Amino acid sequence: MGTLAWIAVVSLAVWLWLLLGQGFFWRTDQRLPRREAAPWAYDDWPSVAIVVPARDEAAVLPESLPSLLRQSYPGEAEVILVDDGSTDGTGALAHELSERYGGLPLTVASPGEPEHGWTGKLWALRHGIALARAGDPEYLLLTDADIAHEPDSLSDLVAAAHAHGIDLVSQMARLRVATLWERLVVPAFVYFFAQLYPFRWINRGAGDGKADGGRALATAAAGGCVLLRTSTAVRAGIPWSVRQSLIDDVAVARAVRRAGGRVWLGLAERVDSVRPYPRLADLWHMVSRSAYAQLRHSPVLLAGTVAGLSLVYLVPPVAVFAGVCGAGDAVARWAGLAAWAVMAGTYVPILRYYRQTLWLAPLLPVTALLYLLMTVDSALRHYRGRGAAWKGRTYARPEAAPDR
Repeated sequence: MGTLAWIAVVSLAVWLWLLLGQGFFWRTDQRLPRREAAPWAYDDWPSVAIVVPARDEAAVLPESLPSLLRQSYPGEAEVILVDDGSTDGTGALAHELSERYGGLPLTVASPGEPEHGWTGKLWALRHGIALARAGDPEYLLLTDADIAHEPDSLSDLVAAAHAHGIDLVSQMARLRVATLWERLVVPAFVYFFAQLYPFRWINRGAGDGKADGGRALATAAAGGCVLLRTSTAVRAGIPWSVRQSLIDDVAVARAVRRAGGRVWLGLAERVDSVRPYPRLADLWHMVSRSAYAQLRHSPVLLAGTVAGLSLVYLVPPVAVFAGVCGAGDAVARWAGLAAWAVMAGTYVPILRYYRQTLWLAPLLPVTALLYLLMTVDSALRHYRGRGAAWKGRTYARPEAAPDR
């Protein structure tokens, strides 16, 4: 066999391992436990404070904030929106929406510019959580300003956490998929995330009412929707213990796990992101702003990621086309075709979840190439001093803030 054939065979072997040995990451059955199956009696609902960090979110707030104000939650709940230095009237709009729609009580606060060593979102959460704790809520719902919730979303989250003794319940909000670029890139974002953090591994021993006591093999959360037990947040030192983090959702989940808390993550059915990413440039910025931070700003991890993505996603189609064009042997062609088929097959469930055409499945190598380029661009931005830029702020490599 030639060199390409050997590489294609290795790629196929990796895909067979991913198919069976990576926590069945490609399955989409990790959903919020059904409320009616829980043993908890629903006559004494715990109090909840909903904390929403918001910076220049006037464009999406009319779709998201009313969904929180109109939550049909049987217990005591309030909404705290932290206006993080917005210049587009986010705070005033929040007051206007509250007056228009009524519902849960709303507090709008502004903490000023972040202190040294804090990222903007976590600085806003620090302020919002401090205000929330004044009312001594049992749970905190940390949700982004671009996330819309169905009226019973909060009830479902609290029921799952309370009934199964879970300290952090998180849902991966269903992202908007409307334009051509969103269809090509967005489902793959969730697919790659689940491949890196298999939900089944995260949820071992939590979330189904049948805890097996097994040790979790991965830890992560989705920052757009995180229900957190307040006592666990205090024990884990949140948000102070994660104040430097650019990937704040994963950092929060790890802090909870270190404090002995139970974590559950699944795909959302009634929680949606309303933020549009109509152009490739918008999606590119969404990924590249934090991709290198995910690799801990390590050139070694960057090189490994590029090599890994190339082997797993790019080698199969290259081997197939090389074989068709006569530049590769039969082994390379058939190994590449088999690896490509497994790849496409594992992508089908997430495409179904997003209600997208299955013809996108064979195009996953194209999407993977885009993500590879976005990751490299993220590293280049970092070394050019532009770091993780978001809404006028740049975080090159946050340093620790002083303890207080």
